Amino acid sequence: MHPDLAFPVWTGERQRRAEDFLERVLPGADTRPARLHEAMRYAVLGGGKRVRPLLAYAAGEFADADPVHVDAPAAAVELIHAYSLVHDDLPCMDNDTLRRGKPTCHVAYGEATALLAGDALQSLAFGLLGESSMRASGAACAMLAVAAGAPGMAGGQAIDLASSGAALSLPELQTMHRMKTGALIRAAVQLGAACGRPLTLAESAALDVYAGAAGLAFQVVDDVLDVEGTAAALGKTAGKDAAQQKPTYVSLLGLAQAKRHAEALRGEACAALAPFRGTARRLVELADWIVLRSH
Repeated sequence: MHPDLAFPVWTGERQRRAEDFLERVLPGADTRPARLHEAMRYAVLGGGKRVRPLLAYAAGEFADADPVHVDAPAAAVELIHAYSLVHDDLPCMDNDTLRRGKPTCHVAYGEATALLAGDALQSLAFGLLGESSMRASGAACAMLAVAAGAPGMAGGQAIDLASSGAALSLPELQTMHRMKTGALIRAAVQLGAACGRPLTLAESAALDVYAGAAGLAFQVVDDVLDVEGTAAALGKTAGKDAAQQKPTYVSLLGLAQAKRHAEALRGEACAALAPFRGTARRLVELADWIVLRSH
């Protein structure tokens, strides 16, 4: 893809690329067990911003990777994300009924099928990554496992559930979200970069700082949008954090300070890549998009 493409054009092209690849690797809805496969496709296709695949493709460009080699890891991270949303929406978790502008998976297919769909999406993610053309695909699987498991996303969700009604300090809140949201975003960046040339120590360190700041910024903006957004714009229930008495950046810092915090994290992410401004262009643009988005 031509490097001079405007960001919206690049984003649209990469989103379509990710969607097409996911369409191909998901089981067909007409194969048995059909209802499970329908639920898997329902949970993944036709919605979402594809932030994690975009980050993987952008990090791949940073490392001079052919997008063909990034397809599988980008899809794997998105499948893990989709599975987490299916499970997070279940009545035993956040008990939500709206996701990506349509009924949540368990509302559409029942709790048992939704639970199995999430399990199957997770398995498919690791299968894709293990069979990919990446160097050291086993190490890549291990990296994704850490990001998705108890040290990362699952552990962060456990802390989130246990913290309802509690008052967390800013460091405690950041620790929770580095695990719940940031770990998978960091994995997307790392896996995308691993599809290209070996990075220098300075490049690897810069990407790590970038991913950490961008991951936290994404969550801060989510907290802000939960207060300021509407269900129609967000595609999910608005105001649920306050209703469930969840600790958020807005409840801790206030709305104005939370917005300033997101801007500071955006600055930190972009500053980390300043020495590599040319090759890191898409990553910088994604940091801007993460903070300036309206849904």
